[in-house]
Amino acid sequence: MSGHQPPQDVAHAAQRAVDWINDGKAGSGFTDTGRRRAQQLADREPVPEGDIKKMQQYFKRHAVDSDAEGFNQGEQGYPTPGRVAWDAWGGDPGREWVSREKFKNL
Repeated sequence: MSGHQPPQDVAHAAQRAVDWINDGKAGSGFTDTGRRRAQQLADREPVPEGDIKKMQQYFKRHAVDSDAEGFNQGEQGYPTPGRVAWDAWGGDPGREWVSREKFKNL
């Protein structure tokens, strides 16, 4: 499959999410799509442009999740299910990656 290999920092965030998912911290509403995306990124599998676009859309929709208590390390309730999902999609490094100039016109 052709695509764009995720950077190591994106894979690291996704692996953290995989670990949290396995520890039961994802919450009851966590989707199979989120699980698959986390594993895809953690394994540094090539990400097709269609998935890059989905990642861009995810980060636009869920940027507000970072305002919740427990989203950041050191806060009560960390990690929230929203934080688990954020990292499943690559976390802050993932958002930066899919925001790069080469992905602007997808």
